Amino acid sequence: MASPDHLTASPSSTPPGRPPATNSLVAGESLRAGARRARAWLTASATLIAVLLTIPLAVVALSWLTPDGGAWAHIISTTLPDLLASSAWLVLMVGLGAAGIGTLAAWIVARHDWQGRATIEWLLVLPLAMPAYVMAYAYTDLLQYAGPVQSALREWFGWQSKSDYWFFEIRSVGGAATMLAFVLYPYVYLLARVAFLEQSSTLTDAGRSFGYGRWALFWRVSLPLARPAIVAGTALVLMETLADYGTVSYFGVNTFTTGIFSAWFAQGDRVAAAKLATLLLAFVIVVLAIEHVARKQGRFADQTTSRRSAPREQLRGASAVFASIVCLMPVLIGFVLPLLLLARLMWRDADAVLAQASLREFFELAWNSLSLATLTAALAVVLGLLLVYAVRLNGNPLTRSATRIAGMGYAIPGTIIAVGVLLPVTLVDHAIADAVSSVLDREVGLILTGGFAVLIYAYLIRFLSIAVQSTEAGFAKITPNMDSAARSLGASNREIIFRVHAPLLRSSLITAALMVFVDVMKELPATLVMRPFNFDTLAVRAYTFAKDERLAEASVAAIAIVLVGLLPVVFASRAITRDRTA
Repeated sequence: MASPDHLTASPSSTPPGRPPATNSLVAGESLRAGARRARAWLTASATLIAVLLTIPLAVVALSWLTPDGGAWAHIISTTLPDLLASSAWLVLMVGLGAAGIGTLAAWIVARHDWQGRATIEWLLVLPLAMPAYVMAYAYTDLLQYAGPVQSALREWFGWQSKSDYWFFEIRSVGGAATMLAFVLYPYVYLLARVAFLEQSSTLTDAGRSFGYGRWALFWRVSLPLARPAIVAGTALVLMETLADYGTVSYFGVNTFTTGIFSAWFAQGDRVAAAKLATLLLAFVIVVLAIEHVARKQGRFADQTTSRRSAPREQLRGASAVFASIVCLMPVLIGFVLPLLLLARLMWRDADAVLAQASLREFFELAWNSLSLATLTAALAVVLGLLLVYAVRLNGNPLTRSATRIAGMGYAIPGTIIAVGVLLPVTLVDHAIADAVSSVLDREVGLILTGGFAVLIYAYLIRFLSIAVQSTEAGFAKITPNMDSAARSLGASNREIIFRVHAPLLRSSLITAALMVFVDVMKELPATLVMRPFNFDTLAVRAYTFAKDERLAEASVAAIAIVLVGLLPVVFASRAITRDRTA
């Protein structure tokens, strides 16, 4: 018979006085308490970020409580219907065009392989570095009545006047929509390509077992799974379209933004301009609501256990040529041709360009633009990840509302954001200066106003939505079952973020950083209003010359914006591809 000693617990087991079940309960309660603290911290952080980013928008919205100078009544009775109609048509055309171009190009390069595909894959991102207003200048010089195209046609066919023939009017809603669609489609392309690359081969094999061909697989399998990313990219395109001022003003198209600037600068009524800005914000809310509803139409998380991406279909002969033509046309229209036109302008007026040239000044402008863009992109990605993870971990109405509100500044023109930032910041700055002056017994100048921190603050209000949208699209493809499995193994929220989510979100985060970086490089209105004294960027220099119709000198700064943006565009695009291949 066994000794009683053989039935006792070993010294390394549960300490005396505490049974094993109690240990499990204590550990479980500790994990739950930690999870509750993390949820509370994330909710508080998300709410605080949303409050800080919406103060300028609230300042603008409070304009309805302030009487205006009479311009608002004039706008309602005369121009508001035209502003609404033109903005709606522009949004519709740009949205359809950018979504179609970006989705088709993303599917072709993600699901097919042919000679030259690897090069075309990153070439498709290049129009993202081309400012829309610069592209408008280039194409107007080419296609206007006095431009080389129409002049050559009149000479060849013997036409004497414009009444003798029809030609596409570049200065129109259609012209503005074409420019914006070919510049903005990379928003859809980048997010959709990541979505197509991350789809499991199991799903493709299942579709083929049902007899689906190439196009049936696209419409019935690949496209529905990529819909969250496509909708997110299209929402960014629509908000950027609503916020555009340079292109539509140059083409003479009346939209919300041109109405805002007209009320502000031409009529001198800031309150009326702010009221128009609040209507534009309502337009943004509608766009975001449509995007949110579209995302919730179905479940898009990949529930398959296989993480192997579907193999690319090999294209040869006519199919390969057709794929190359389809993918290269957006690059040709949105990047190569405008760049050549700018180079032509620069070469045509080389004497004026050389008179303004300064290598030291060029590097100074490039450094200013690069430093602002890099810092803003890093902060936007961190804040966007924090907001989206707060919604995923604790999706209560407060957290969701805070995240949505934080992303609404993207469609507000940069000048309106600048004024909304400057008003409260100036009040705080004067209060700080008065307090410091009373302590030091001497006058102290303003500390915050005119500094880099305030400018980056305005950039974050404007571009945080990019990081939020891209990160949300990445999280949408990570099934919540992975979070539950990690927690069941004792992983904390921090470990889940860095060991589970971060590797899967790497492509989405790189995409978000890339898009914020390039957008800050091109940002003009907020920089003009809020930049520190004697501080210029490449975008400011291009605008200064273009405003004076000195397009040759403006082309130098515009080409510099493109060249400075090329390296991160190519690097990020190839990093995404390597990440998915690995």
